[in-house]
Amino acid sequence: MTKTIFITGGARSGKSRFAEELAQRFGAPLGYLATAQTLDDEMAERVGKHRLRRGDAWQTIEEPLHLSRALATCDGTCNAILVDCLTLWLSNLLFHYEEQSDDAEARILEDVHRLTAALREMQTPVIVVSNEVGQGIVPENRLARRFRDIAGQANQILAAMADEVHVVISGIPLRLK
Repeated sequence: MTKTIFITGGARSGKSRFAEELAQRFGAPLGYLATAQTLDDEMAERVGKHRLRRGDAWQTIEEPLHLSRALATCDGTCNAILVDCLTLWLSNLLFHYEEQSDDAEARILEDVHRLTAALREMQTPVIVVSNEVGQGIVPENRLARRFRDIAGQANQILAAMADEVHVVISGIPLRLK
């Protein structure tokens, strides 16, 4: 079993930067498994800034849905893999499964359990970044409440299996586990 590090925190809290710093301690080459889909100009600009900041030591793999499969493909090809981010992946899955059936939540949680099983089998250390979405007000619509609930459950599952857990608040990382 190799090391799994889980990092959570609010939006724009410094999670990704901290995760990149942790990954760099393992030395190049490094893998960056991006779950974001660049569907608009603003997201494309964000992705571009992240790539520039990371530099050439990173190999980027984009996978919005099949995270476990992508991890298995990357295993052994680099010294550490950074998954950024879990909540975007959950959002992608929610919209993907919502179109197909009413049991989206159950199917997503099955995927989360598949992810934890894949993480346990990895030979390469993996750092997973996620957002804490449940610390604010109750969302006003059903889909947003569903997403909040799924993200909260997924974060608990990942935090329970991870070797290390950190929360980042205002750019300051705090180790919880």
